[in-house]
Amino acid sequence: MNRSIKKVAVLGSGIMGSRIACHFANIGVEVLLLDMVPRELNAAENAKGLSTDHPMVRNRIVTESFQNTLKGSPAPLYNAKFASRVRLGNFDDNLKEIKDYDWIIEVIVERLDIKKSLFEKVDALRKPGTLVSSNTSGIPIHLMAEGRSDDFRAHFCGTHFFNPPRYLRLLEIIPTPQTDPAVVDYLLNYGDLYLGKTTVLCKDTPGFIANRLGIYAMVQTIRMAEEMGLTVEEVDKLTSTVVGRPKSGTFRLSDVVGLDTSVHVSNNLYASGEGIDESRGAFILPASMQTLYDNKWLGDKTGQGFYKKTKVNGKTVILALDLKTMEYKPSQKVRFATLESTKAIDSLKKRFGVLLAGSDKAAEFYRKSFADSFRYATFRIPEISDELYRIDQAICAGFGWEMGMFETWDAIGVQKMIGIMEKLDLKPAPWVYDMTGAGHSSFYKVENGKKLYYDATSKAYKAIPGQESFIILENLSDNVVWKNPGATVYDLGDGIVNLEFHSKMNTFGAEVVEGVQRGIAIAEKDFRGLVIGNDSSEAFSAGANLAMLFMFAVEQEFDEVNLMIAQFQQTMMRARYSAIPVVGAPHTLALGGGCEINLHCDKIVAHSETYMGLVELGVGLIPAGGGTKEMALRCSDMYQNGDPELNILQAAFMNIAQAKVSTSAHEALAMNYLRPTDQIVLNRSRLIAEAKQAAVEMAENGYTQPKQRSDIKVQGKTGIALFEAGLASMRMSNYISDHDAKIAQKLAYVISGGDLSYPQNVTESYLLDLEREAFLSLCGEKKTLERMQGLLTGGKPPRN
Repeated sequence: MNRSIKKVAVLGSGIMGSRIACHFANIGVEVLLLDMVPRELNAAENAKGLSTDHPMVRNRIVTESFQNTLKGSPAPLYNAKFASRVRLGNFDDNLKEIKDYDWIIEVIVERLDIKKSLFEKVDALRKPGTLVSSNTSGIPIHLMAEGRSDDFRAHFCGTHFFNPPRYLRLLEIIPTPQTDPAVVDYLLNYGDLYLGKTTVLCKDTPGFIANRLGIYAMVQTIRMAEEMGLTVEEVDKLTSTVVGRPKSGTFRLSDVVGLDTSVHVSNNLYASGEGIDESRGAFILPASMQTLYDNKWLGDKTGQGFYKKTKVNGKTVILALDLKTMEYKPSQKVRFATLESTKAIDSLKKRFGVLLAGSDKAAEFYRKSFADSFRYATFRIPEISDELYRIDQAICAGFGWEMGMFETWDAIGVQKMIGIMEKLDLKPAPWVYDMTGAGHSSFYKVENGKKLYYDATSKAYKAIPGQESFIILENLSDNVVWKNPGATVYDLGDGIVNLEFHSKMNTFGAEVVEGVQRGIAIAEKDFRGLVIGNDSSEAFSAGANLAMLFMFAVEQEFDEVNLMIAQFQQTMMRARYSAIPVVGAPHTLALGGGCEINLHCDKIVAHSETYMGLVELGVGLIPAGGGTKEMALRCSDMYQNGDPELNILQAAFMNIAQAKVSTSAHEALAMNYLRPTDQIVLNRSRLIAEAKQAAVEMAENGYTQPKQRSDIKVQGKTGIALFEAGLASMRMSNYISDHDAKIAQKLAYVISGGDLSYPQNVTESYLLDLEREAFLSLCGEKKTLERMQGLLTGGKPPRN
């Protein structure tokens, strides 16, 4: 069947239902969001004299739920305008409309009887062939399909999104024995290609994959904290970014998600685990979890959980729960010798060995918790998955881990970890011993650029399926063309090379600047296109490395600063005016210089979660890597669209002056950092492959080297006067400081093209000179140096 998804009906408008609806709206799908009709009027409706038949009353539940979701943080939509793609209704009046929809997703209360009742109605109304799925997190999928028509069952399965669905990449696909395999394949592909998900095929087992392992790890971590006498703050530090997991750690994450959610899943896993899970008892709640649940201290939603915010002398103070006394006390800083020993180790893979080797309580915690979770994961094969890579994919995409359990085990050393596990009487499953006994020393390995996994059934390595759609740079060690300590050029095949940064936060320093220059030169000589992209989970690039700039500025070595900025500008212009197409592939943070390099690429292929901005004003400077010039150029190109020219210029000025960062690639498009000809990719894993394809297409379509622009219309004194008036008003109102006003005046001068008597055309070189002059004049400012120092020492820049 040639299937396409144009219209999706979401049944249930709670937190998950509304957020799922928003994510489908993000990708341009028309959405119908339905919920129940209220049984009675509320006080406001009574006061207005409304009846229960009034449309506002009948749609009250769905309207309030959806509006609350739109107000939530983080934002569920890429662009607030996308809310218009969601139409609201109720089950009584609008359920019949599902006959015109391509996919019906149930997201109502977790009760089998209520779900089955709704599916009976859906079965009667849907047209044959329509996809139907449930977002349940734990009810067996096959039970929900009982009693339904053959066509319903053939097109029905579980589609378990993780919250928030815009940001967490996991989509578990759980078929029943009656689900048509073609439907399963379609949903796996659709989730990957159109929803940007890591789609993982799961068995219809309790908790599926991610929750089964993730909740086990969470509950056991809390139990271990109680047993070892570790504090809430200590465990959160140990289970956060140092091991490649979200900075919230274990307890803070519980507060954010809601303890009731974790308790509900844990209780279900205990109830359903009899006879199939040798560690079923682990899902019995630890004492602290049970006490918090009984007290209804559920986290952020109730105002207190493992943490609690309070006011002391007008200041917000964070209190942490004492797991022994169950009383709150001021949160304490965490220090462990083991953690101190890893501060200089940037590589996550290299960090694990040090973390487990220590002699303090932190290292003991790591040995015990890793051994326990690894043991549990090995015994879940083949119960919840036949393939170990699915377990790693699910835990990473569902809980935001950088490395899965078996990947982490490999980083530690398989045999070394087995020794630790055996000492703790936590032996892994027999198939692990079969693997090592056959002489295999890792769960994964890379051959010919492809990642293989050890298959416990066949006792052989197999390629992870679907890799042909992805390019993973760490698998291309045999394809390195050139490298220095800050950058690497890889041959991607088909005449395209990729430039990867690997400085801290991928910031621009001398080595990365050299990498850009060398990457372009190599591509011009021996290839036909260049992609600038990386696989970092932290940032595409957080901008310029301020340390060298700060040193020169403090020493008043302004000739050196001038040389540094001139070289940076030349590097950006080299990207713009090379003989081959240059494609930027930004994701996560693309700030300052990270934004500027993309502005100078021939095309941008951005991940949907790209947070892009020219943020230099935050440290008392203006964009001087061609960023201010480029926005003046882009404004000039927009003047022909008919909008008032000064309005267009003011929008660009305000984005830079406020150091505004886009909250998505779609917002970057609205801010003119992306252009309509650029491309937005939903699945981060596809980003470099898509960027490579864009470079191939440009090369094959006869790319020609462009010429520098001399037709950039600037506003001169007219633009400066507009901004000066606004800045004077803001200063009089104490909205900005004198120093803020001075920086903004410099920005206004450059983006307006300088002190020209009337609007006229100028060259790029002219604007670059203005940029550099303004930048140099600000480098010597005391307030600017204070702000740079604040950032370099880990603090926030002072606003003065």
